[in-house]
Amino acid sequence: MADNNNNKPAAAPQVEQDESEIRAVRLSKLEEMTASGNNPYEQTRFERTHKSEEIKTDVEELTGKKVKIAGRLISKRIMGKAAFAHVLDSAGQIQIYLKSDTLGDRYAEIKKYDIGDIIGVEGEVFTTHKGEVSVAVTDCVMLSKSLLPLPEKWHGLKDNDLRYRQRYVDLIANPEVMTTFKKRAALISAIRRLLEDKGFTEVETPILNTVAGGAAARPFVTHHNTLNLDMYMRIAPELYLKRLIVGGMERVYELGRMFRNEGMDVKHNPEFTMMELYQAYADYNDMMNLTEEIYEAAGSALGCGGKITYQGTEINLARPWARYTMKDAVKKFAGIDFTGMDVKAAAKAAAAKGVELDGNATSVGRILYAAFDQLVEKQLVQPTFITEYPIEISPLAKKDKDNPEMTYRFEVFMNGMEMGNAYSELNDPIDQKSRFEAQAKLKTQGDEDAQEKDDDFVTALEYGMPPTGGLGLGIDRMVMLFTDCASIRDVLLFPTMKPKK
Repeated sequence: MADNNNNKPAAAPQVEQDESEIRAVRLSKLEEMTASGNNPYEQTRFERTHKSEEIKTDVEELTGKKVKIAGRLISKRIMGKAAFAHVLDSAGQIQIYLKSDTLGDRYAEIKKYDIGDIIGVEGEVFTTHKGEVSVAVTDCVMLSKSLLPLPEKWHGLKDNDLRYRQRYVDLIANPEVMTTFKKRAALISAIRRLLEDKGFTEVETPILNTVAGGAAARPFVTHHNTLNLDMYMRIAPELYLKRLIVGGMERVYELGRMFRNEGMDVKHNPEFTMMELYQAYADYNDMMNLTEEIYEAAGSALGCGGKITYQGTEINLARPWARYTMKDAVKKFAGIDFTGMDVKAAAKAAAAKGVELDGNATSVGRILYAAFDQLVEKQLVQPTFITEYPIEISPLAKKDKDNPEMTYRFEVFMNGMEMGNAYSELNDPIDQKSRFEAQAKLKTQGDEDAQEKDDDFVTALEYGMPPTGGLGLGIDRMVMLFTDCASIRDVLLFPTMKPKK
């Protein structure tokens, strides 16, 4: 039977019109089915016995036996009184074989099914002469009618804008997308198992905050009508999690969505997934070791071993990872030694290397960080810990007692991307209050990323918080690396998109 051109790609100028015509044809088929008492939308369930890959894996055992499968019809080839087709489920696809001798009058009805329809199939397992595992259909029922045509299998859905807007179609048209998100789920499960084995308790903290704290970022602002109060979507759960450390929960973590009202690019989305953990009686050296363990567990869960390839570059995850202080990294990779410099000399040295400084670069620490950010970060391809961050940009980290201008803080980098951030947490309430006040002053001077003062958090610290190590890891970027995806949008099921007019 002719396939009414449902499966042929149309020329670009006629796509919208042809889609409308195809939809009209399919609506007509739906009306015909409904009139005959076979409305597919009235189906409530289907008793499936196997998925496609299970049949392929156990083909010797299942050959000649009855199975029931269900999924989306993604191809069909009519040959008079027989037809071959393929059904797609969440595990993959499998061929089905239909014969008029077996199906009788039902064969003519089934021939009218369209690519995209969701069907339930009962039949016997066999293998064709060409070696393809198949199901010889003895009965078939439509479970849902597809009114819109799918992208063609030979060119797929390649328009990235459309892929991200219509992820439901992307998942059907591009099997590798399903694989990416299954790997994402496996990676997150591996992290949870590791932390559970280490005695961490998973907790949930507020997403709506009255103070935007825990990170240097711009928040989304909303309003609570009953309280007549402006609130903020959380930018980080840090201050709440450390309150739990004060309360005696010695190992806690949270894995969830954060929200930052900032730019969008291949590494940034306004909402993203982060894992933060805090461990009492530990420091940032313990957090480095734990970071390596987390990546090792993820690699093991995904079968990557100790090496992954990202965009053509091999990344070696074998422990231990490289460690540099920020000053040493800038000296090694940018050729600037800030040791002993005052602000004027530091600014001159940075400018000579092309570093752009803004109005906030009023200290050697801020100039050092600008040089690192602009010249060094992109060169850190293999896993690298950068330690000893300037105190000016680390308001929640403990001072280095031997070098009080620096803090016990690190960030971890791979492939030129920041992948995580950790501290030996500041637990001195007097110092914390002073740093909050310094941040508040910066905010009044126009620094929109400066942190807000959280008086209740200072009160919590006054009750006493033990020495604590804290770690935050960007889950989306981690998934990007393990799945070789170039953009964060490829690892978010529904990335933020500007609405179409």
